Formats: sequence, structure tokens, C-alpha cells
Amino acid sequence: MLWETVRLAIQAIFRNALRSFLTVLGIVIGVAAVIAMVTVGQGSTEQVTADVEKLGANVLMVLPGQDPMEGGPVGTADPMFTVRDNDMLENQLASVGLSAPISQSRARVVFGNENRRTDVVGTDNRYFEAARWTLARGRFFDPAEVQSGKPVCVLGETVRRDLFGYADPVGETVRIRALSCEIVGLLQSKGASTFGADQDDFVIMPIKTFHRRIAGNSDVSTLFVSVREDASTERAKEEIEILMREIRRIGRGEEDDFSVMDMKQLATMLSGITDILTGLLSAVAAVSLVVGGIGIMNIMLVSVTERTREIGIRLAIGAQARQVLLQFLVEAIILSLIGGLIGIALGLGLAILGTNWLSIPFTPDPGIVLLAFGFSALVGIVFGFFPARRAARLDPIEALRHE
Repeated sequence: MLWETVRLAIQAIFRNALRSFLTVLGIVIGVAAVIAMVTVGQGSTEQVTADVEKLGANVLMVLPGQDPMEGGPVGTADPMFTVRDNDMLENQLASVGLSAPISQSRARVVFGNENRRTDVVGTDNRYFEAARWTLARGRFFDPAEVQSGKPVCVLGETVRRDLFGYADPVGETVRIRALSCEIVGLLQSKGASTFGADQDDFVIMPIKTFHRRIAGNSDVSTLFVSVREDASTERAKEEIEILMREIRRIGRGEEDDFSVMDMKQLATMLSGITDILTGLLSAVAAVSLVVGGIGIMNIMLVSVTERTREIGIRLAIGAQARQVLLQFLVEAIILSLIGGLIGIALGLGLAILGTNWLSIPFTPDPGIVLLAFGFSALVGIVFGFFPARRAARLDPIEALRHE
């Protein structure tokens, strides 16, 4: 009995194939949009986590100015750090494993006829270890080169590709402003960050070289701190804040003129924002499912009107009202499920395109796919019930008189 009802419903749907497809278009768009939005959102969350892991485990960044996560500017008006400040963090705090001073500026790097404007970073070997950089070729700085401020540098992959193509840059010399700098190493590529920033677009040199030949001062803009494995970042953050207040002579009751950013907290915040945006966009997309349901109700009412005489004949020869109701209800459900299946395929396809375009992981959630499919069936039941009940309540005599 049920199979016969399903067969009749499928025949009725494909009898007007174009009309049926246009009817379920709202369901298709709604299901596809929800699946695509959720999948891209989950991929963004995973990418944020992966980017933080690339920076290294238990990493803190100390910046001049108020915490930008709380709306404060990272201030050029606030005093910058010094290399001595950095060394005091590493030497006096038991929770700190490594602390690397970082200064940077934008400059044009030239090799032969090729040039590129990029970030020029001054630091030392502690930064490579704390940020988990590995070498593709060459070496890091010798201690003597760091101490003396020798003009040597390590390239990021993007700079190497633009200036040298596929050639090995190690041993070559590039010009940065008026400084000729020997390339001693090439870093492994880390690719783009969550927000599309190129993490390989820089040149790194010893910080003394940077201060003397590029910046012309001894300012340090960032302290890149790696917390020991056996210490918590929360405890390390508290100790850093206490010591930095002493170093910078900040009195009781005065606001900090620096900020300590926990990269794990930043990742959690960014993931939370991504989840909220994904939820809002998915909710907007889900409206299409309701619109699609209204379309199904409308076309089923039209179908009942068109098939009034058929319904009257079935009732006259002994069909029960519940059988007529079941026939039209099954037809509405199958219509919704067809839209749901097409929407799932379209949504996964859009998600693949979106994640490839944004360079984020493709992480489909089977639960969301099943939920979207189940919701499409529910739409068919809810919006198909009224037309089905109307068909079941038709008077057989009046229905047979219908032209």
C-alpha cells in the first residue's frame, strides 16, 4: 500500500517536472546555503587554530600600547621596548622559556633587475625557535653575526620566489635600502594566514644590524615570548605584566602602557566570532527553507484543485479519506526530499569551491548534512499537510461534478 502511494506520488511529480523543480527551488537554495555556510565556517575555525599552532605552543606577544582586543590602540605614542627589556623577561621569569625581540619596517629589497617591497624584520635566533620556523636551505645566524650586527639575512619563501624564481638564493647578496645583505638561509613556507596575510613575505636580519643600518634607533616593537611547557600561559602572562610594570615604572593605579596577548585566547576569540557569523548567515539561509515550504504548499493546493475529479473518483469507488490524505502528504514529502538531496549536492559543491578559494580546510559535518535533509522532510510534512487534508475532506459528489 505504501509503496503504491509512493509510486503514484513520484508519477505525479514527474508529470510536471519543470513545475516541480521550480517549486523545490527554495528548498534547494536553503539547504545548499546552510551546508555551504556551516562548512566554510568550520574550515575557517580550523584554519585559525592551525595558524596559531604555526606560531608555536604557548606563545605570548608583548606590545606597546593598550590591548587591541579590548579596543585600545597599539600606540606609537607609548614608549617602545628595548633588547634589555626582552632579556629581563627571559632571565628573571621562570615560566618564560624563550623571549625574542622583534623590530620591523617596510622596505624595498633588490636583487639584479628584480625588486619587492616587503617587511624587514630584526630579531635573533630565539625567534626562529619560538615561532617554530624551519629551514628549507642554508642556516640561521651565527652568534658572532648577531653580536656584531653583520649584514646577513634569511628570506621568506615569497621574497625568494619573486626575486630569484626557482634559483637557490643562499650565498647571494640583496640590497635593502643602502645595505648590501648576504643571504645565509631560506625558511620553509607557512602559507597564508586566516585573513589572507602572507606569512612568508619578509626578510629577517640580526636585530643589531636592523637597528644600525635600517631603523637608526634601538626600539623594539614586539617581544615574542614562548612559555615553558610545564607552565601555564595565564601564570606567565601575570608574571610578565608585573615585571613590565616594574621595568616601565608604572605606578599603582596607573594604566598599563603595554599589552600581553595570549595567542590561544586570540584564537578562541576569532573562532567565536566565526561561529557567530556562521550561525547568523545560516539562520538567514534557513529562511529560504520556509519560503520553499510555502511554495510547496501553494503548488500542492493547485494540484488538489487540478485533480479534484480524480480525487472524487477514488473516494466514490471506496478509497478512504486517510488514503487520499496520505497520497498528497507523501507527494509533498518526496518533493521536499528531492529538493533536499539536490541542495546537499549543491551545498557541498559550493563549500568545496569556497574553501579552495579561501585556502582553508574542507571539513564537512555529516550532522549538519543529516539535519538539513531532515529539516527538508519536516518542511514537506508541515506545509504539505494542509493541502492533503483539504483533498481528503472533499465531498465525492461535488468532486465528481468538478470540471
